[in-house]
Amino acid sequence: MNAKVEHEERRRQIAEALLRIADTQGLQSASMRAVAAEAGVSLRLVQYYFETKEGLLLDALARLGAQLQDRMARWIAAAGSPPTPRALVTAVLACILPTDAESRRIARTYTAYYALVLNDPEALAKHGTGQADLLESFLAEQLRAAQRDGGLSPARDPRITAAGLAALVNGLGQSVLGGQRDGEAALAILTHHLDELFDA
Repeated sequence: MNAKVEHEERRRQIAEALLRIADTQGLQSASMRAVAAEAGVSLRLVQYYFETKEGLLLDALARLGAQLQDRMARWIAAAGSPPTPRALVTAVLACILPTDAESRRIARTYTAYYALVLNDPEALAKHGTGQADLLESFLAEQLRAAQRDGGLSPARDPRITAAGLAALVNGLGQSVLGGQRDGEAALAILTHHLDELFDA
């Protein structure tokens, strides 16, 4: 293993240790020392690869985002070739819902980050809405495509509708994590709303 590959492997090992702590205990428990113990390395090594905790948090967040993107890509690939705008919207929103072990882990970890930035206005301003804005933009683009294809009423505002769909999925996800309903019930509610949206 050359030095560059080893360097990246160490960073990945440490960042994934932080993500495991975030998932199971929350980020308030993710001290540099706790991350070192979870990763099975020394505190000095963690500090060598990540000079600050903020740097480690952001690196791990980027890796979490890549994991979600990989999941979305798999769900989109299964939505047909080429998928319709409705199939794309359905696939992306359904893959975010915590309906299986992978999506529950991702949702819990994002929730841990969200809880962290809520108490840090500076972090919220820098990092609080990036992924959410990308999701809403993607959804709005698909809704416009559906309008062009005649699959969605032209009276709908794609931007506002996209924001509503994202908020719906976020709320459903939190209700699953909080034990109010299971993933299957959340998916049924999402499907009902999409049926109403695209059949109107």
